[in-house]
Amino acid sequence: MKKKTGIMGGTFNPVHNGHLLLAETAREFFGLDKVIFMPSGNPYMKKNAIIPDGNLRVQMLEHAVKENPYFRLSRMEVEREGPTYTCDTLVKLRELNPEEEYYFIMGADSLLTLESWKNPEIIFQNCVIAAAVRGTGTEDKIKKIADYLTESYQSDIRIMPSRYIDISSSEIRKRIKDGRSVRYMIPDSVIAYIEKEGLYR
Repeated sequence: MKKKTGIMGGTFNPVHNGHLLLAETAREFFGLDKVIFMPSGNPYMKKNAIIPDGNLRVQMLEHAVKENPYFRLSRMEVEREGPTYTCDTLVKLRELNPEEEYYFIMGADSLLTLESWKNPEIIFQNCVIAAAVRGTGTEDKIKKIADYLTESYQSDIRIMPSRYIDISSSEIRKRIKDGRSVRYMIPDSVIAYIEKEGLYR
């Protein structure tokens, strides 16, 4: 039987408890053997955003995932030169570990834009899409787009229920800049690292 590995991609600018809960929910729901957090190096879809050096985001993630024995961290995209694309990452992972089955974890709302990603057909060929529906009244819309993508690309899209947590990295950055508390929004060890490095001030 193939090992089942979850992939959590993103800028993680910074990582927060919503990311961690989504990863843990997917791990439990799909019976994943592990979940790999993969911070993007040069995300082409966020050209205008001010994003800290990849190594700083890696350090924050290291603090965030160390408490969970099923969580791992990958530097693959951070160490790649140029823009980072999910399709390239998945192809490389499959080359390195052909015996593993990859589950790409995302919020179900990302299904609405997935066709605009680079080479979506390659993404669908190389992973199961694990889409989290957060119970915000969009379930019917999500099911329709999932059915459309499944038929159009012969993709494997699996929907999982997920708690809705109203936390965003942009809100956290603003709160830190304004000198407001972010306690219980991100792990204490990450807060300590952000304060030590003077990030988002």
